[in-house]
Order: sequence, then structure tokens, then C-alpha cells
Amino acid sequence: MERENIIKEKTYKFSLRIINLYKYLAEAKKEFVLSKQILKSGTSIGANVEEGLGSPTKKDFINKFFVAHKEARESHYWIRLLRDSKFLENNLAESLLSDCDEIIKITGKIISTARKSI
Repeated sequence: MERENIIKEKTYKFSLRIINLYKYLAEAKKEFVLSKQILKSGTSIGANVEEGLGSPTKKDFINKFFVAHKEARESHYWIRLLRDSKFLENNLAESLLSDCDEIIKITGKIISTARKSI
């Protein structure tokens, strides 16, 4: 039985939330530019975590997690922009930002810990 991986699970669930956000923005708000940006960055986080977990080297692992970390920071930006431009209600934005903050902290810690072991 595979051991639960917290960052893998969190980024997967975040990706699902981002996909639903994209659908909402495109269908209900008719917003197509910013919604594509958050879809790309928000789903890229988990994809890079998955790649990192399968990395053959520590250096590749760190690089993939660094990309995931950067994508999480970018997603944080797009969510704030969507909130402040009134495409997103505050409560939804704050919930997404909270998840995003947690992912940023976890990926940052993973990178820091991995760098120490090189």
C-alpha cells in the first residue's frame, strides 16, 4: 500500500478546484483570458510535483519542486487579481489563497530540506 503523500494530495485537490474555477469563470462570468492563466498555473503545480516525485536525481527533484513552487506563487497572483477585479467573491478567493499559501510553504520547505541533503 502506497504511503500518503501530503503535497501530492494537496496539489491534486487544488488542481481540481482550479479546474472548477476555470469552468465557473468561463461559463458564468464569460471571462476567458485570466481564467486560462489560472488554469495553466494552478494545474501545473501538481503536474510538477508528480514529475519531481519521479525524478531520477536529487537535482531534478529540486528543479521540479522549484517550478511547482513558482507556479503556486503565480497562481496566488492570479487569484488575487481575479478577486480584486471582482470576478471572484472574497470568500472563494480567500479559500483558494489559503490552499495556495499552504502549498507555497510546503514546497518551499521541501526544496530547502532537499538542498541541505546535497
